[in-house]
Amino acid sequence: MSLHLDWLAAHLHHSDRYAEWIHQQFHYEYAHQPLAEWQREFANGQSNGDWPCLIAMDGERLVGGAALARDDLAHRPDLGPWLACVFVSPEARGQGLAEQLIERVCQEARRRGFARLYLHTQSKQDYYAKRGWQVLERFRAWDNEQCLMVRDL
Repeated sequence: MSLHLDWLAAHLHHSDRYAEWIHQQFHYEYAHQPLAEWQREFANGQSNGDWPCLIAMDGERLVGGAALARDDLAHRPDLGPWLACVFVSPEARGQGLAEQLIERVCQEARRRGFARLYLHTQSKQDYYAKRGWQVLERFRAWDNEQCLMVRDL
């Protein structure tokens, strides 16, 4: 694999595909939002600052990404920005790609002057805890326990 990372805004032809991956992976969050509507919101988010997404490509093939989202949790509009939409395609997993994407998003948030970054996860809190994220609170959403985490930049 010859991987390189870049912002999705420079490769918008990948936006619908990435949005579809996120819609499928986190289907419980999008139960009431049709795919086409989310794809429009996500594509617009690349220029309006809502969902700037860093993507990983193997040559021209999209293999993963992570977003620096303005808002990612409806009941906590007081918090942000957020690490969101972290996804690596199955064939590219196990090589530390998610970690690279997460670190680059953290660097970008710090570059933009943010002191901390938030995320919420249903099942990956151990993964994030090993990488410097701390549990802020646990809450129930989408019929499941969720974990709100924070990382100081």
